[in-house]
Amino acid sequence: MQTGEQIGFIGLGTMGQPMALNLRHAGHPLMVWNRTPERTAPLREAGAVVAADVDEVFEQCNTVLLMLENEGATDAVLGRGTEAFMRRVDGQCVVSMGTTSADYSFRLSQDIAVAGGCFVEAPVSGSRKPAETGQLVGMLAGSPEEIERLRPLLAPICKQLFDCGAVPAALQMKLAVNTFLITMVTGLAEAAHFAARHGLDMDSFADILNAGPMASDVSRVKIDKLRNRDFSRQAGISDVLKNSRLVLEAARAADTASPLMNVCEALYAETEAMGRDEDDMIAVVQAIEARTGRCAS
Repeated sequence: MQTGEQIGFIGLGTMGQPMALNLRHAGHPLMVWNRTPERTAPLREAGAVVAADVDEVFEQCNTVLLMLENEGATDAVLGRGTEAFMRRVDGQCVVSMGTTSADYSFRLSQDIAVAGGCFVEAPVSGSRKPAETGQLVGMLAGSPEEIERLRPLLAPICKQLFDCGAVPAALQMKLAVNTFLITMVTGLAEAAHFAARHGLDMDSFADILNAGPMASDVSRVKIDKLRNRDFSRQAGISDVLKNSRLVLEAARAADTASPLMNVCEALYAETEAMGRDEDDMIAVVQAIEARTGRCAS
């Protein structure tokens, strides 16, 4: 069963593909496009229309959701800085669900407004598993009227949606949330390393953490990955490094101290340099092990 107008969705990566599938499974008519065509196959099987190119998405859809890797990819899809930009965004509602710098998002919103479109920030908190189950947490910034219109559309993706105010408040909120997430997971990795170096039983370590007041959905998943040395990707090292650098950039711009994030950024950079860029963020334990002088095999 299909309901409502056709929605565009561009960016079918680790997060984007399950998000788009949830929209389709909820009955929304969907047109998708991805730079790597094979990523569109599950959406085609689910009944989504696969666009021949980016222009077709903007021609056929008045609301276009973007889940793109970075600012360069976003500019390329929108044709920003070229004559294609106005043609694509005029009269459109562009919803950016990826994570960029707040300054970039603010300037993009202004450019889209000048070109006759509207822009809504809708970054999400969560990794691939909650993306698959529609349990992401969404943060919204933009026109109150557009935000209210978008809430039913985003419901199959997010278990909760929070109005953060005007652009770029949603991205600033996302970076604040990411500060806690990154420092928490890094602290868990260090704690597990400490336990392992002291010869403690890792199953008992996990059980004690899971039974205590610090347990969370994230910690339960990550401690299980740690004790099994399972570094398969949910939130990748390179993505977390990018987010760490966005946090530090925003902190410097606001003259805000960031002692924990300074350390985390260095550890994730070291993990990436070890060739672990596609591993899950909990693989940061390997940088901690390397600093100890005893790398796990």
